[in-house]
Amino acid sequence: MFFSFKSDDETRSKHHRPQPCLTLSLFFDEHYFPHVKVAKKESKHDWSTFNTHLRASLGHYKLDELTNPVLDVWVREQVVAGYQRSTINKHIFLMNRLLNLARHWGHIQHNANQVNLRRLPLGDYKQRFLSPEEIERLLIHAHRSSHPHLYNFIRLLLLTGARKGEARTMRWLDINRDKKIWTVPVSKNGRSRRVVLSGAALEVLDDCRATVERLGLSIEAKAYVFTNPRTLQPYDSFYAAWYLVRSAAGLDDVRIHDLRHTYASLLVNRGVSIYEVQTLLGHSSVQMTQRYAHLSPDRLHSRAELVGKIVCSSGG
Repeated sequence: MFFSFKSDDETRSKHHRPQPCLTLSLFFDEHYFPHVKVAKKESKHDWSTFNTHLRASLGHYKLDELTNPVLDVWVREQVVAGYQRSTINKHIFLMNRLLNLARHWGHIQHNANQVNLRRLPLGDYKQRFLSPEEIERLLIHAHRSSHPHLYNFIRLLLLTGARKGEARTMRWLDINRDKKIWTVPVSKNGRSRRVVLSGAALEVLDDCRATVERLGLSIEAKAYVFTNPRTLQPYDSFYAAWYLVRSAAGLDDVRIHDLRHTYASLLVNRGVSIYEVQTLLGHSSVQMTQRYAHLSPDRLHSRAELVGKIVCSSGG
């Protein structure tokens, strides 16, 4: 009886044999998307972005044909079409992710295509904070909205600084009224976080419960605070109703996320430290909160004067 033994070189070559070169669409459908459905909490954004912005223009290219000239044209066409640079950068991020995984999984030779698109420069970050008068105007028109939850949703974001996705999927069991804490099971950074609830925020939640009862919806612990009466699930978004309300209020440049910025600005302008704001917003690093530091120059000047008084009084 004869035994055949493969050399180490033969074994290595078998495991590292290049995969057949796929088109971008085939790679996305058969490899990338099945992977992210398991690996990512939210995969629907990748699916939507690919089908809307990549499949028609780039999906027919083989992976090793996606060179810099091809992708530069793709980016340029989006700029000409009028897409915001921040939006195009999200598309670029997905493309880079696709190419990196294709290389990692052996669908692209590592020495064949080292394309990595650079994101477009965005310039200075523009922040939008609502003034007290604008907040009042927004809430007046939100209260007139036919949407059953929008008014309370907006108030809760203004009173907690929560992200819209956190509030959209809030359940009654996440709220501890005795401790005045709302626990977000999974936040943007993948970890849970605790949101401090003020007395006003708790009153909004009382109004939410009254709305739920009026609509005949469940108030069981596992039920969503902002349940869609038609689907009995959380809303996919509040955008349609939001756009109508902000337009009626004359605030067409305000995004829902600006309610979170407004919460932070109100805190900083009333003397709350950046470190406390960091905790209240659930930022993983203080660098993310530093964008609000410029909002209290008078407070910083008064703190600098403290040192001046000490030094001058010690000078004799």
